[in-house]
Amino acid sequence: MRYPAWKYILILVVLVISTLYALPSLYPDEPAVQISGAKAGTTIDQSVIQKAEQILKSENISSHDNTFTNNAALLRLSTSEAQLKAKDVLSKGLGENYTVALNLAPTTPEWLQKIGAKPMKLGLDLRGGVHFLLEVDMDKAIAQRMETSATDLRREFRDNKIKFNSLSLNNNTITIQFANNDDRAAVMDFLRRDGNKFNQQALATDTGSTLKLTYNDATKQDIQSYALNQNLTTLRNRINELGVAEALVQSQGSNRIVVELPGVQDTAEAKRVLGRTANLEFRLVSDLNDQYIDRKYNGQPLPPGTEVFAYESLDSGRELLLNRSRILTGERVQNASSGFSQDSGGAEVNITLDTAGGKLMSDATRTAVGKRMAVLFIENKQKITSVADPVTGAMTEVRTPYTESVVINAANIQAVLGSSFRITGLDSPQEAAELALMLRAGALAAPMYFVEERVVGPSLGQENIDKGVLSTQVGFLLVAIWMIVFFRLFGLIADVALVINLAMLLTIMSWIGASLTLPGIAGIVITIGMAVDANVLICERIREEMRWGASPKQAIIAGYDRAYNTILDSNLTTFLVAFILFAIGTGPIKGFAVTLMIVTRAIVQLVYGRKRNLNKLSI
Repeated sequence: MRYPAWKYILILVVLVISTLYALPSLYPDEPAVQISGAKAGTTIDQSVIQKAEQILKSENISSHDNTFTNNAALLRLSTSEAQLKAKDVLSKGLGENYTVALNLAPTTPEWLQKIGAKPMKLGLDLRGGVHFLLEVDMDKAIAQRMETSATDLRREFRDNKIKFNSLSLNNNTITIQFANNDDRAAVMDFLRRDGNKFNQQALATDTGSTLKLTYNDATKQDIQSYALNQNLTTLRNRINELGVAEALVQSQGSNRIVVELPGVQDTAEAKRVLGRTANLEFRLVSDLNDQYIDRKYNGQPLPPGTEVFAYESLDSGRELLLNRSRILTGERVQNASSGFSQDSGGAEVNITLDTAGGKLMSDATRTAVGKRMAVLFIENKQKITSVADPVTGAMTEVRTPYTESVVINAANIQAVLGSSFRITGLDSPQEAAELALMLRAGALAAPMYFVEERVVGPSLGQENIDKGVLSTQVGFLLVAIWMIVFFRLFGLIADVALVINLAMLLTIMSWIGASLTLPGIAGIVITIGMAVDANVLICERIREEMRWGASPKQAIIAGYDRAYNTILDSNLTTFLVAFILFAIGTGPIKGFAVTLMIVTRAIVQLVYGRKRNLNKLSI
């Protein structure tokens, strides 16, 4: 009845590792605010921390153990109330160049962090997390689709040789001028055959026959539904890129989206990536650029079909004149990855287009070899200002949306481009990586703005949380007492193994990044009962062997060996149920009683294995 030494060593190693990696769960996180740059390339240094500390000091808010890591400053606060107040005063004091986000700072000792030990993540109903409420700008969604429709109509009219004098877009209304009523009638008939998505209004003006087009109600509803669903999909993709476990992304009403991130560590990064409505447009530089820009047009009217944008950065003082018509947008991007240019060594983004995008790029550049193509980076933002109520004096936030458009690259087209090419001229590797992430995750169909941001407290209330923890403690204690009363020393051994099994369960959940929720606590309570069930089978089997006349040592060997198949079968069914629950999205609870059986057998071997004259067992 000897147990091999390597099994003792293996169990000891597992026990030490499980204990070490379960220890961080005993150190709860504390409230903090994180300061990072509004753009990925913005540098955060010690002067930013000092300025933030001065702002907090002027408001009688104390912080402690302030740190500076990964180009972000983390200021720890004592209470959640101080955290919320600190965020408000820092957002106003630091200005628009910095993002101030709510966070939870770890308190795990440094020596545990060095070995990679992390606390188990808690769900929103236990520890809370970050809650974002975003509003989709449906007016902008319709305006963007209308711009696309205007471009498509010009192309379709040319392809079908339909006559028209001019086509313009203003206030979500397309105005088409014709030479006569017959040409207008031909277009109206063509539009009815092409899906009939416009309200048509025929007018007689001084300039001749006119047709005004606006979207009908059904088309607007389709656009709004698509914008909401596309933004939901894109947000989920972006959250997956951030690596947030068990995040909640769902619609609220017809134009709002709720995002809840349990256990997230870098809320500033999450806020910047989720809320950033960035897109790319590829346009040709106008042939009149040198005439109008380099010679300083001094506010003169621009040539028809052109627009002026800042070049390289908003404050560079340089501009480029681009054609208004787009070659394609970021919606055609199939894949994007960041890297470094072999020519200049600077940051770049390698882009792969889908089939339709590759064809559009090839058609546009076939007749533009030798010209310059610009990459226009468009970002929708919000300006937040605090306004005092004239009656009550209470401060309220006013959010004003605005758009920043910058040409980040303009290069000569040396050959016909296809589905793969690269963008250079980015400020930093961080900016290139963030741009690639957003393009890879998908473009937002419409801008979104943060309506609400807060740290979520336990949704079921602290009382229910305490009851959940208490139920685990009571369940564990009752099982432990029951095992000792009925199985004496063998029951005590099972209880020791149960503690080890619980530590292993916490360690595994920490490793796989699972978030523990209130239902998860119930799962642990059930796991405790099911895990100890294996030892009930073993102990009862040992009792039966002794009643049948077997010696104590033979009874122990037979009890473990003959109960093994039954235990394996029962835990296999548990595994199948857990797999199904995991597959449909429920938080995983992965403690198995087979592990408990192995540990208890090792302890039994230590207690009884070396006794030569063994006549009775404490069972």
